[in-house]
Amino acid sequence: MDKAHIKKIKKTILKMEPLVFDQLAQKQKTQLFKFNENYKDFLNQSKTERKAAIQIVRAAKAKGFVDIDTLLTKELKSIKKVYKIFQGRCVALAIIGRKKLLAGANIIASHIDSPRLDLKQNPIYEDLSMGLMKTHYYGGIRKYHWLAIPLALHGTIITSQGKKDITIGEDPDDPVFTVTDLLPHLAGKIQADKKISEAFEGEKLNLIAGSIPLGSKEEKDRFKLGVLNLLYEQYKIVEEDFVSAEIEAVPAEKARDVGFDRSMIGSYGQDDRVCAYTSLEAIMDTPSPDRTAIALFFDKEEIGSEGSSGAKSSFLEDFMSDLLFISGQNTDNRTLRKALINSSCLSADVNAAMDPDFKDVHEAMNAAKLGFGICMTKFTGVGGKSGSSDASAEFVGKIRQIFNKNNIVWQTGELGKIDQGGGGTVAKFLAKFGMNVLDCGPAVLSMHSPFELVSKADVYMTYLGYKAFYSDND
Repeated sequence: MDKAHIKKIKKTILKMEPLVFDQLAQKQKTQLFKFNENYKDFLNQSKTERKAAIQIVRAAKAKGFVDIDTLLTKELKSIKKVYKIFQGRCVALAIIGRKKLLAGANIIASHIDSPRLDLKQNPIYEDLSMGLMKTHYYGGIRKYHWLAIPLALHGTIITSQGKKDITIGEDPDDPVFTVTDLLPHLAGKIQADKKISEAFEGEKLNLIAGSIPLGSKEEKDRFKLGVLNLLYEQYKIVEEDFVSAEIEAVPAEKARDVGFDRSMIGSYGQDDRVCAYTSLEAIMDTPSPDRTAIALFFDKEEIGSEGSSGAKSSFLEDFMSDLLFISGQNTDNRTLRKALINSSCLSADVNAAMDPDFKDVHEAMNAAKLGFGICMTKFTGVGGKSGSSDASAEFVGKIRQIFNKNNIVWQTGELGKIDQGGGGTVAKFLAKFGMNVLDCGPAVLSMHSPFELVSKADVYMTYLGYKAFYSDND
């Protein structure tokens, strides 16, 4: 065979792996960068699950979405775009389609919680003439990542006088907080000679809170009193109020462009707010779908989707039942079950991008790469796919066809080598209803660190991919 024929054969049978930036015209590249500027703003305003929920609802209301819990009977038939917020940490949006909900919906489910440090219920203490605050880390963190960086506090506190929300450390004039690190000169035996899991202890992730005492030298706990007195003067918070508080320490830095070409974004919380933002924008840009379009934003994914605001809860069933009701459809258990089982879902979560410095933890032929588009992850789990929903060939084929038809640049990926580690998503908790589910989102470098990295090209392709899924009528 001549070279021309071989080239034709290759083009026909080999799987292409295009780089997003090679596929876009200049106008599309301009749109890509503009889209990501808005995404950075979202990241800066959404550093906790409560703040993310506020931003999602605010954006939805600006696009005409109505709180489903406030609808009056006379308004039901005219309302097509609705939202529901639960416990301030879990949100659902829907655009009611032309087809009856019994035929199923197109669902995209992401999560809006991220790894962080939570203040304990009795956090304030003093040691060595300093006021400190005890924390309990949340989610899968590398503890040493959280040392010697500026941290901000975001929280909700239920006091005897009512509810208070605080944000300290985000304004340039605010103080910040930090967990101290040990100087390398003294770290030999206590850190450097130990395993990482032993060298950094969770009980030592304590925040520096102050160093000016209240009272004379004879006063007991005067540095603790100094911190508590400032909290009372500025926020009317007393020590007992921490018992009924959710206060999170998160990186104080803003989302930043990365690289001379500004092609990447570095920020805290991109797992999984990159999927939350792209699915939010996708549903808001979806006009009058045939099948009802639903965007879910769950809490608690980083600790196993537990609790009343996680994907294991009944939030989706409750929301779907409400949608049946306002659409004038039967709300009995059988109809609800059929509506769920007939639905299709993208579990919108990130995958691990192959790192140039740590290639050996990946199997290169099946690893996601930065800049190669939205990543379809057929299965997650650990070892022998334990803890995974493992999407069917039929559903992966359907999503692949949707992406190809709409010129979406996509790739596939696994979460590292088979026995290297692994992880899970909300996919299996949605698959329990019988619906088809596939994990689908961008690849991320430095995942679960305080400064995660994504490609702007992948963010934009994820948005376009989600939008194409919502618009699919099959």
